[in-house]
Amino acid sequence: MENILEFLNTDSFLIIVSCLIILLFILYLINIIKLSKLRKSYKTFMSKIGNGNNIQETIENYMAKINEVQKENDDLKNYCKQLDNTLLSCVQKIGLVRYSAFKDTGSDLSFTLALLNEENSGVVLNGIYSREMSNIYAKPIEKGVSTYTLSEEEKQAINKAINN
Repeated sequence: MENILEFLNTDSFLIIVSCLIILLFILYLINIIKLSKLRKSYKTFMSKIGNGNNIQETIENYMAKINEVQKENDDLKNYCKQLDNTLLSCVQKIGLVRYSAFKDTGSDLSFTLALLNEENSGVVLNGIYSREMSNIYAKPIEKGVSTYTLSEEEKQAINKAINN
């Protein structure tokens, strides 16, 4: 231990420490110069990529545009979901049956028309034609069934609408 303390008090130790400090200072200066050159070349590189513009600003602008597009895309998805829900209640299935209600009339001038939505609910219209008059009757349909008695033609029209 005494040998170490004696060496620390000598001039040679001070010279060694001084040389190390000078060497570290030189390395520090070299690193500062290299960092400065690196920053300068980075700025030059970024300005060349951005055609004279700051590439970081360009990237930030693109990211903002991407966020806008993503928001618009989400809005469109929500709108499409609303349309899908609306379409469920719209007329999507149609069944038509033409028939002759009376033997004394010519061709099939009477008709039954079923207009149903996705859940097979809607209305069936029955148009009866005779020589003296024409009448149209409507009956509500819920899930393919009516609370009213259905004629054979009305049942056929509903089945056509459901199976098409």
